[in-house]
This record gives sequence, structure tokens and C-alpha cells, in this order.
Amino acid sequence: MYQDLLDKKKKLAVIGLGYVGLPIALEFARKLSVIGFDINARRIEMMRRGEDPSQELESSAFEGCDIEFTHDLDVLRQANFFIVAVPTPVDEHNVPDLVPVQRASETIGKVIKKGDYVVFESTVYPGCTEEDCLPIIEKLSGLSNITDFKSGYSPERINPGDKEHTLASIVKVVSGCDAESLDTIARVYELVVTAGVHRASSIKVAEAAKIIENTQRDLNIALMNELSIIFDRMGINTYEVLEAAGTKWNFLRFQPGLVGGHCIGVDPYYLTYKSKELGYDSQVILAGRAINDGMAGYVAKKVLQHIIQHNGNIKDAKVLVMGATFKENVSDIRNSKVADVVKELQSYSLNVHVSDPHADSGELMHEYGFGLTAETAVDYDAVIVTVPHNDYKTWDDAAFAAITKTHALVADLKGIYRGKISSRVYWSL
Repeated sequence: MYQDLLDKKKKLAVIGLGYVGLPIALEFARKLSVIGFDINARRIEMMRRGEDPSQELESSAFEGCDIEFTHDLDVLRQANFFIVAVPTPVDEHNVPDLVPVQRASETIGKVIKKGDYVVFESTVYPGCTEEDCLPIIEKLSGLSNITDFKSGYSPERINPGDKEHTLASIVKVVSGCDAESLDTIARVYELVVTAGVHRASSIKVAEAAKIIENTQRDLNIALMNELSIIFDRMGINTYEVLEAAGTKWNFLRFQPGLVGGHCIGVDPYYLTYKSKELGYDSQVILAGRAINDGMAGYVAKKVLQHIIQHNGNIKDAKVLVMGATFKENVSDIRNSKVADVVKELQSYSLNVHVSDPHADSGELMHEYGFGLTAETAVDYDAVIVTVPHNDYKTWDDAAFAAITKTHALVADLKGIYRGKISSRVYWSL
């Protein structure tokens, strides 16, 4: 398989061309013959024109690539090495939504052939690849895993908006269904990952490794958020405390904030779901999730309290929310906790405006029921800077004074204006 891919006698296919799949497909397409498959025809047309629908990659990233973008199963059937990179979200009850990965498995089941390989990159709970996905492929194809085709799991480590830690520069965890598949999968990924690969002993180990990467971050951020709530009651600025504590060599530099996106705010629920299925109810992990999921309500309540104190009529009050994406300098709005802040504020009958230089107003309206404000006002009772986009870092005291009432609150969730706001009431997590 490895040599045939190198000689372009066989093709590699990436199924799901979002934030994770497209960079992988293009990286491999500089070495191999690649098929990029996605069910969204509009996105396929954009990529054929050299445009990244996620706005992460420049058009130059498409140059010099041997890749065919398609949503046609007959084209996908030409591939022999399949990589699945579809999203794995949770539903409104925080239960894992396996529909995308199950449908991808169905797609592969219709096209896979004897001797082919399939590698899953989508974040799942330990056991999902072998217990939920591969049986679908086996049933539809009539082939057996290990004896007829090979399988593996290699968790994605793409970080949207991060130009430093790219696919090539981050060690890639790989696993296979047997020794032969592990070696082949490792060699294939080594073609594009210059940092090297880590060969996990089993598919379950690789799945678990991905889950705890983000669970660890989630818990550390939850601790910072809880400390922020405590320090606020003490009249202490959390960022000053973290700055002081950070002078110790082994202090972990996490910060408080809204925890959204398709990784940190989602992955822990996959682990706790499987844990509960096995008879163990998570305590620490779910406690961290509860704190982080509750931060939107906490922020909204702080803003409301300030407005009540300074503006007698809440219905006349106006709030500007700066930032709608799930993190800074990206256009990704998936699982953005800013939406929860907006909904909380609106539940108090506040007039809420939202701005963001990266987000798409139509996508926000479709996903969350609100869009971006065409023009900001000059009489806000509060401004909440939720996402520290680079575009906002040039703002100063005069800029906020120009759009707010004299009694207004500047709620700076990530502390980027600490020590810079003097004419308005300042508050940060």
C-alpha cells in the first residue's frame, strides 16, 4: 500500500473537508494523488476554485497539489486509503452525536475494496472506531476488518487560527488494527508530519489520548473560571493573581474565559458518556464542564447587575457584544459560547448588538437566531469583549468612551485592556 501510494498507483481520500480534513488533504496532495470528498456541493465548488470555505487557508495552499475535489461516490471509489475527518459534536443534551461519523462509515462501506485502508481522525470515545464505525463498513461492504481491509485511528490535532502549530509540526499519534496496519499507517503519516509519529499500542489508546488532551485543558480552565468567581467576590483581579503566580517555574498558565468550539467544550462529554455506559458516573470531569458551561450566565448576570444599578429601565438599555466566534482570529462559530451570552442577555429584555470582524452574519442567524449589527451605536450601557481578536487589541479608553454612556461597563473577559480603561467602569474575569 505505502509504495503504491508513493508511486501514485493508488489514491488517498479524505472524507470531510472542514477545518481538519482540508489541511490534511492538501498536505498529502503534495506527495500523493488525493481525492477530497465532501457531501456539501457548494463547498466542493469553492475548493475547486482554490478557496477555503473555512477561511483558514490562503489560495496558495492549493497550488502544486494533486487533488480532485468531489461529492461523487464513483470518484471516491477510486481511492484505496481512506481518512475520515468529519465532525463529532454533541446534541442539546450533551450526548455524543455520531451521525456524521456513522454516515461517513456508510459511505466507505459502499466503496471500500479488499486490501484497502481506513483511518478515522474524528474525535470519539474509546471503542467507537471498532464498536460503532467498523461494523457499519463491514456490513455494507461484505468485507471483514483485518482479514479483508485494514483500519486505524489517528486523532486530529489541528488548531484553527494557529499558524505555528500546524499539521506538519505536531507529533501525530497513530494506531492500527494489527502490526502491519500500524506500520503502514505510521509510514503514510510520516510523509507529511515532519515532527514524527507516536505509535500507540491500540486504537482505543489512541482514541483515549485525544479525549484526555482536551479534557485536561477543560478542567484547568474550569479551575481558572472558578477562581475568577471567587476572586471577584474578594475584589481581586484574577489576571493580576495569575501574573504573580506565574512567576513560579511550574505554574500552569491557563486563563479564565468562555469555553466553546468543537474540541474542549465537546470532547469531555464523549468520555463521560462512555463512562456512564460502563457504570461509572464522572465527578471531576462533569464538575469542570458545569463550571465552564455556566460562565455565559455568570457574565450576563454581572452585566445585568451593573445596568440595574445605573439605568432604571432595563428595556431601554443597550449592550454591545464584541466577538461571536468560538475563539480569536477565526471565523468558526461552532459551539460558540458567545451565543449563550447573547441569549442570556436577551432573556432579560436587553437590547443586544453583536459585532465580529471574522464571523458571517448569515451563519450566525442560521445557527443561533441573531446576526451582526450593521452599525454600532454611541450609547451603550455595557460593552462585552468576549473574543480577543487582533482587530480589537488596538482599542483604547477613547474608543470605548466614544460608543458608550458615561456610566457604562466595559466587560473584558480575557483581560486584554487591563490598566487601559479609566473613563468607564472596568471588569474582567
